[in-house]
Formats: sequence, C-alpha cells, structure tokens
Amino acid sequence: MQDKNLYTIRAVPFTDVRSIRRHTPAFGWQYIIVVLSSGLAFPPLYFYNGGVREFLATVKQHVLLRSAEHANVFLVNDFQNPLQRTLSSLELPRAVSLSIVPSMPVSGGESASQENGERTDVDVLDGSPSIRQFYRRERQKVHDPARDISMQVLEKFSLVTKFAREATSQLFWETPTNAFSHFERGSSNLSAIDSSQKPRDDVLELPVPPDPLELDKLSLAWGKPRQPPLGLEEWATFLDSEGRVVDSKALRKRIFYGGVEHKLRKEVWEILLGYQSYESTYAEKEYQRSNKKTEYEIIKNQWQSISPEQEKRFTKFRERKDLIEKDVVRTDRSISFYGGDGNANLSFLHNVLLTYSFYNFDLGYCQGMSDLLSPILFVMEDESESFWCFVALMERLGPNFNRDQNGMHSQLFALSKLVELLDAPLHNYFKQKDCLNYFICFRWILLQFKRELEYDQTMRLWEVLWTHHLSEHLHQYVCIALLKRYRGKIIGEQMEFDTLLKFINELSGHIDIDVTLRDAEALCLCAGENGSACIPPGTPPSLPREDGFLFNSELDDTVL
Repeated sequence: MQDKNLYTIRAVPFTDVRSIRRHTPAFGWQYIIVVLSSGLAFPPLYFYNGGVREFLATVKQHVLLRSAEHANVFLVNDFQNPLQRTLSSLELPRAVSLSIVPSMPVSGGESASQENGERTDVDVLDGSPSIRQFYRRERQKVHDPARDISMQVLEKFSLVTKFAREATSQLFWETPTNAFSHFERGSSNLSAIDSSQKPRDDVLELPVPPDPLELDKLSLAWGKPRQPPLGLEEWATFLDSEGRVVDSKALRKRIFYGGVEHKLRKEVWEILLGYQSYESTYAEKEYQRSNKKTEYEIIKNQWQSISPEQEKRFTKFRERKDLIEKDVVRTDRSISFYGGDGNANLSFLHNVLLTYSFYNFDLGYCQGMSDLLSPILFVMEDESESFWCFVALMERLGPNFNRDQNGMHSQLFALSKLVELLDAPLHNYFKQKDCLNYFICFRWILLQFKRELEYDQTMRLWEVLWTHHLSEHLHQYVCIALLKRYRGKIIGEQMEFDTLLKFINELSGHIDIDVTLRDAEALCLCAGENGSACIPPGTPPSLPREDGFLFNSELDDTVL
C-alpha cells in the first residue's frame, strides 16, 4: 500500500469478464482494462515492455474475443449463437465447442482479426497451431472423439444437477428465522463459489447477470474465504521468545481474514489499537501497563477531587457528568457484563468516560462514545487499560465527534464519491431522491456499525477494521457492500429519504458480517487507486503509528 502503483494480480474467471479494453496513449505505456459483466472495472494493467498483442493471443486460446464498435474494445464470449453461449457456460474445451457448432460464414463485422488487421499476429481461431495440435492429438487417440465430447457434456450437466439438488435441499431443509436471514442465506450460498481462485473443472461457474440491478441477487464475494479466529497456538508463532511480534504485516493480514479468539483479544487489541508496540517485549509491556496505570489515576483524581461547592461553579463539568450518567445506564444493559442493578462495570464505564473528558477537555464527551467504549471494557476488564485503549481509538475517531462534525462530513463525502465510482445506478438514484448527503449511513460510520450487529459480531468487525490490511477506510466499503446488497429493494420500492432511513435502521440484527466483509474486500480491491483518490487526505480514521502512539509523549498535547 506504500506504493500506490503496485497492484495485486488476482485470477478472474472468464465467465465474469465482459470485455477487455486496450489503450495506446500517445505517450507512455500500453495498458488494458478488464471489465466484468457486473460493470466493475479493474485498475489498468500496464505493459511496460510491450506484449499486449501476445496477451490477447493467449486469451484467445481460452475464450472467444469479438471486436466491438471501437477497435480497441474486445467483447469476451459475446456469442451470437445461443448453443455456443450455452456450451461456453459449461466450460468445455474451446476446440470441442467450436467443432460441434455448425460452421457458418463469418461476416466482416464478426471477426476481431479482420477488423483490426491482426490475423497473422493474434488470430488463434480455426487453423491456428494450438487447434491443429489438438486435432492431431485427438486423431492419435483410440477413443471415439464423439464419445469423449458426449462424456464431457454429460459430466458438466451432472454438475448442474448437483447444484440444483444442493440448492433445493438448502431451501426446503433449512428454516429461515426471518425474511432477512433467508435472503442472506441465499446470497451466502452463491458466494461459496470463490472466483478469486482459478476456475476448476469440478465447479460450475455461475455467470454474473449483465443487468447491474440484478447484482443484488448474487454475492460480490470473490476474495479469500473467511478463516477460523486466531488461536493461542497460532498466536505464539507470530512472537519471538521475548514476546515481540515478528511480522506485523502477516499478523494483521491473518486477523483481517479470521479475527481473534476472545481469550486472546485483550493482548491483541492492545497492539492493534497502538496502546502497546509490536516490538515490545513481555517485560516492556508490563512496564508500560504499570506506568500508564499511575498516569490514569492522576488524571482520574482531577475530577474526583472536585468538591460539591466547586462543582456548582463548574458548569462544563456538571453538563458532561450528567450526560455521561444518563448514557451509561442505557449502554448495553442487555449484556450480562453490564446487566443488573449496582453493576460495578457500569461504574468503570462511567469513570473511564469522565476521566477521558478531562484528558481531552477540548473534545470532552459526546453521545455515542459510551457505545465505542463498551466492547473495549468488556474485553479488557480493567479500568486503566480500557481507558488507554479508548484513548487510542479516539485518536482515530475523535474528529467524528467534533462540534463542527468535519470528520463525519469528510467521510460522508468520501462515501458519496465511492458509491459513484462503484455503483453509478445507485448513486444516480440517490441523486434523484436528494439523498446525496448519505445521512442514511451516519450511524453506521459514527458508531462503526455497533448498533447494527450482535455484540460478538461488532468485536469481530472492529478488529478487522483496526488491521488496516487493505485500507484504513475499509468501513466505507462495508457501507457500500450493504447498500449494494439491498439496492434492488431500495430502487424497486422507490424509497424516499424517510422510508430509506427507516429501512436502513431496520437492518440492525439482520446483517451477515462474514458475507459483508467479503463483499467489502471485493469492492476495495476493484476500486484500487481510484477508490483511494475519492477519500480526501486526513479523513478519519487516520493510520495508527506502528510503534505504538502512546510512546510518543508529544501526542499528549494533541488537540483533536
């Protein structure tokens, strides 16, 4: 991510590719852009040393390329013949597909090689060396070629039957709890086809519908599947004998794809948030905890030592204290950790929030901060460590709570630009309905989906976001993934702002976090450098310092 010109090359099934566009600028290198049938375009693939024609020749060995109206645009498997289109979806060998289709005269507008005058360089259709070699090998076989073709067709149709049987069993043997879970389950089944891997003969590739509004019915997921949470044994492999993290990048990537087991969260969250350093030893971490506990008690004593007479003359303190007390008693009371009367954890929650209002007096306390602190205290089970982890989190999210709301405005602006880039039909619909301010996503961003997910799902999402593996703004792509998944319903029912806001709020508790994360990963990778350009510099959350920001004493005087 340091060099924005470097891209990760991923395998994409040809069934998902709609066109390949070749560009030859007047100055610079040639490049191609791969466009999926869903309308998403990958970042340019540059050919610094030439080779575009050779690349197209290799592609033609696997799929049919047909020239579009523009000389440099090639449509992939855009068959005019219905039988040929069906056989292509079954992924039979190219030569077999061509051999069983009756030969027809080719018009001047149907051959890419005739239009571009490149037959001698890139034409690999009838008469090419690869096809001739295939027929030569077939003649040498003792088996009947017709029988081989029939067997391959039957094998492919057996996959169709298997897929239909499994889909039917899932529909009738599983009882959905509600309409949302039923919809998500159907999407999750389709997302099991992992198109980040190379196409295999034993997997039936489902073609993506060309209509972008139909994309809601399929999962966008094509990235790496979710993994089991990071456990104790695997965690030990990331540490040296003294407790230092050996490879922080590999650790963040592992957590990104699987999260962390709950019993490990306390130790891992301290590092992800920046309270502890990746390079710290066990002894250094313990020394850090001891020092920070003393510092916390000093700050806490500042408000505990205020007398009743002094409090009468301290309006700002009274206002913040009253607001914190009202919010604390309403925060996650359904969780046993905070449930019941006289719960000591509520006192810890109150103490940390009021201490933070003195630590960062310019920002103070705002509604919503208790929601962000609650999971941290739940994991840390210690007042001092919860405070410093909360301080670390607010170093990233603090601008969201500024009085002028500049942090929220910059994030909503970035979200608008990203939706315009990744889903133009949805963006145009919001424009038509005067919803381009994207206030419908305000709560998502402010509380990092805390009120949309179950408690454990919230913790899983947060630790993924804190890795900053693909982007420090992955939460933006999570928003887009959710909007894109329900786009058909939003547009189909012509929702206005009020109806749309009600619908968004009612998604709470009905979100499949694993599917959503995979969709967000796919969108982030597709957006690439163009997506990064949509986000203004300084937009929260800022990238944390890898060496642990609390080791830098200059940050103590930073005003958010």
